[in-house]
Parts: sequence; C-alpha cells; structure tokens
Amino acid sequence: MAHNSTDTQLLDETLTITTIDSVKYDRVSRLGATSGDSLTVMTLDVNHELFPIAIGETLHMVLASSLALDGSKDDGRGWRDVGRGDEASLADMFDYVCHGRIYKFEDGEGSDTIKAYISFGGLLMALEGPYKKLTPLRVDYVYLLLKK
Repeated sequence: MAHNSTDTQLLDETLTITTIDSVKYDRVSRLGATSGDSLTVMTLDVNHELFPIAIGETLHMVLASSLALDGSKDDGRGWRDVGRGDEASLADMFDYVCHGRIYKFEDGEGSDTIKAYISFGGLLMALEGPYKKLTPLRVDYVYLLLKK
C-alpha cells in the first residue's frame, strides 16, 4: 500500500513568535507564537542554544507521526535511527526536531477550540486552535519539526 507523506503530517502551520521568556532556565526559552490566521496559538519550550529565535520571526512548524518521506512507519526503529546513513528523512528539511508524546487534551477558550499538550522529554508544548485543525493530533507519539 502506498503512503503519502502528507498522511503523516498531522499539522503544518506558519507561526510568528510573539513572546520569549528565558528567565527560568539557562538554556531553555518558552516561546509564544500565533498562526498567520490568528486561530492557532502555541507555547513551546526550546533549547535556545540549538535554535536561537527572536520576537517577530516566523517559524514553519510540522507535527508528524513519521519522519519517513514515503510516509511509512518507523518500523520499531528508534527515532534517532530514522534518516541515518543514505536514507533521507523529513528531519533533513528542518532545523530543530524533537520526538514527544501528546499527553492531554482539554477544551479551549472558545466553544469550537481544543488545547493539546505535548511533552518532548520535559520540554513542553501547548497548542490551542480550532477543533477541526487539531483533530488529527489524536496520536500518542509525534515529531516536532521547526525551521525559520
């Protein structure tokens, strides 16, 4: 069965950084960002030494269930093994990649919004947006891919 890589891309969004809080930790900043249509709001902890960013910069963010370009599953390989060697992966097209788990959903501020919480090894993400846009996120493990 042929897979399409877009089947594994659960969310593809362009966001503008609106806030950065670097006070609490040495190498971690908490970013606040809003989508171009202002419907999706993201809060994300990033290692700012690996991925420096400034207020006003635009990010391309993808949440995906696999890094394989053909959309196939990772076949039990560790996430660090995907894309090693000659095999290209979705991660090759991005500057910052994390693997994490969606651990909680709750109703958002509006009647048709939902909020998803994801942990990337202790670096947290909260996404709030239209229910229709965030519905594909009902998957346990995801890859976060970011580029400027």
